[in-house]
Amino acid sequence: MALKKAAVVVALLVVAIILLGWRMRPDPLQVWVTKAEFGAVEQTVSNTRAGTIKACRRSKLSMPLGGVVDKLLVKKGDRVEPGQLLLELWDRDHHAEVQQAQAALNSAQHSQQQVCVMAQRSERESRRLQTLAERKLVSIDAADNAQSNALAQQGACAAAQSQIASAEAQLATQQAVLERFQLRAPFAGVVAEINGELGEYVTPSPPGVATPPAVDLIDTSCLYATAPIDEVDAAALRLGMPVKITLDAFRDRQFSGKLTRIAPYVLDLEKQARTVDVDVRFDEVPQDVILLIGYSADVTIVLKNVERVLRVPTEALVNTDNVWVLDTKKETINKHKLQLGIGNFTFTEVRSGLQEGELVVRSPDQPGIKEGARAEIKHE
Repeated sequence: MALKKAAVVVALLVVAIILLGWRMRPDPLQVWVTKAEFGAVEQTVSNTRAGTIKACRRSKLSMPLGGVVDKLLVKKGDRVEPGQLLLELWDRDHHAEVQQAQAALNSAQHSQQQVCVMAQRSERESRRLQTLAERKLVSIDAADNAQSNALAQQGACAAAQSQIASAEAQLATQQAVLERFQLRAPFAGVVAEINGELGEYVTPSPPGVATPPAVDLIDTSCLYATAPIDEVDAAALRLGMPVKITLDAFRDRQFSGKLTRIAPYVLDLEKQARTVDVDVRFDEVPQDVILLIGYSADVTIVLKNVERVLRVPTEALVNTDNVWVLDTKKETINKHKLQLGIGNFTFTEVRSGLQEGELVVRSPDQPGIKEGARAEIKHE
């Protein structure tokens, strides 16, 4: 009887110890999880430093010669068409020279008309006297004199035509000189900057000396982003690769483009990594937002893309090729070693080591995570 009582006491004591241990055990970890699922994965490279939005065409226009600004026909922000006059220097003396050359051309044309009409008349008179001489109605000397006069008149007509060509060349020369006092738009664009006011004297930029342009003209119909890529990643780049462009000014937007240029050299800047500059052309300039030249930009170049593969968030990887998996039945965490494929900062392809639907811990560096640790899903 005493033995029975002792056995009961021991059993109760064991149960009490077990219950006490169960109640005193630590609470399970609360972990964020995501399901391993099928989807697209891209292998990408990105710029090492912020890139810049630039225009495909931008001209800092200067006058070929110095002079006083007489006409300023545009202002900052104006849109202009090709050939539109932007600025004109004082050039009344050259306008007078053009008018003088035009008058000389007109005079040469009138003289040519008069001389050539006389030459035609002399030619007709020569033929008439030749006919009469053949009939012995006039002397041969008279016919010869008429022929000589006709030839002389023809020479005078040719000389007058040459005078016209000379006058035309002189007029073209004066017009070309006059054009040097005018600044015209070489392409359609927006005036970004003007340096000079009416009455101010502007000077051309001498060789080797940088001076502000008279007009800074930007073609906003074609934009691209230029950005530095680490030299390690540059070898995999190919022209035409698709690119995703993001801007600090429009954080909620992503623009598409194509890789159009890879610099043929490595840029070595002091205290910075060696990089290769690339240019990325926008597939289409957006019409619903205004992209300003000089905006900072980031580019993500897509090297390879695979569709419908098993993937996990890249942030869930531990030591490159492991993940923590939550077993909801046992409420424990276990480490799985994976065989991985391509990936980027968002997703990584899983080729083996994981099944679709398994719960992967998204925060592998959370304190308390270890093999066999109790855990449960953290709900929002």
